[in-house]
Amino acid sequence: MKHAQMKSPLIATVVATALALPMAATAKPSLRKVAEIEEPLFAIAMAKEVADHCDSLGARIFKGIGELRRLRARANELGYADKEIRAYVESDVEKARMRARGEKLLSARGVSYQKPETFCAFGRAEIQKNSAIGVLLRAK
Repeated sequence: MKHAQMKSPLIATVVATALALPMAATAKPSLRKVAEIEEPLFAIAMAKEVADHCDSLGARIFKGIGELRRLRARANELGYADKEIRAYVESDVEKARMRARGEKLLSARGVSYQKPETFCAFGRAEIQKNSAIGVLLRAK
């Protein structure tokens, strides 16, 4: 009987460890680290920025909305609740990070906020390349 009592704590420890491992393995990363969500979201933000600063290009609104819905559904499939998604998208920290990333890309491509035509040239080039940004833009 004494031998069985000694095994019991060991078995309990093994079972507890085994049960804890899947929980630790399923801890979700920040959505900013989930490329299949982050990259399309960045493309949507960039397309909106281009459309806001270029009079001859517009955003493909319905395509953008469809993409946002698809991203939300995919994030849900990955285990993120709508509340978590909303917190990420509405976060001032994430908005500032996304803006800084966008400004860096625009600057590297020769786009200047003082020269709206550079937004148009950038947007037309993205449309021509059929890039993730370009498919969300259209000529007016």
